[in-house]
Amino acid sequence: MNAIVKKDGLLAGKVAVVTGASRGIGEAIALRYAMEGAKVVVSARTVGKGDNPLGGSINEVVECIQAAGGEAFAVRADLAVAEHRENLIKQAEEKYGQVDILVNNAAITYFMSVLDFTHKRYQLMMEVQLYGAFHLAQLVLPGMIARKSGRILSVSSHAAIHPAKDSAAWGSTVYGMCKIALERFTTGLASEVYADGIGVNVISPGLVATPGVVHHKLITEDTPPESVTPVEHMAEACLRLVYGDSKEMTGIIGYADEIMKEYSLTAATLLD
Repeated sequence: MNAIVKKDGLLAGKVAVVTGASRGIGEAIALRYAMEGAKVVVSARTVGKGDNPLGGSINEVVECIQAAGGEAFAVRADLAVAEHRENLIKQAEEKYGQVDILVNNAAITYFMSVLDFTHKRYQLMMEVQLYGAFHLAQLVLPGMIARKSGRILSVSSHAAIHPAKDSAAWGSTVYGMCKIALERFTTGLASEVYADGIGVNVISPGLVATPGVVHHKLITEDTPPESVTPVEHMAEACLRLVYGDSKEMTGIIGYADEIMKEYSLTAATLLD
């Protein structure tokens, strides 16, 4: 069955900002939200086709959504820069109105030992993956609180799980630090805005064969197929976490495969 945009879908009329949406998981989330009627602000650093060796761009994602009859708008943003974060929300509000859904998906990652980690790279990862998400939440929360409605969803990783002492989990220490802090931020914020009707959740995808994952060789020929999560499953789980009763759908630290099973979800075919 061909993928379509439903103007009266689950997210009809909602304004969604998705960061890191030029490819991979962010692109899939943007497409899935658009299919349910959301007006999607697609953000990343890669603007046009050919701008990045990994492929994908925010302009291409927007073109795909618009070609299917959906609404989308591209905003270039380097989330390491405060002014870019502020401009992202400003442009989203000027184009579509106040933000109903914020998806913190953008990340920059270096896999290297603690001994070799430079201060510059440490700061950059913390700024993009953690403070960037924190700051964007601060920017959209006033409007959400005023309307007593809103959703904030962040993308974590299984790297947040404490490794066994003999697991030789080389290179992922700082990445795991970022993600476990993001999870604690999520549950803390969920508690703070519970009475305001705002749902705040975090989800881990597992291994998804995105361009970035392949680039870092996190999936190889020896990786068992059953351990790889289809990107469509991640998109479907991320959709489920941004609608429904906000008093129930909040404070969740979820995993894509578990969300799919718990809510008996069937992954939709994405726009292409």
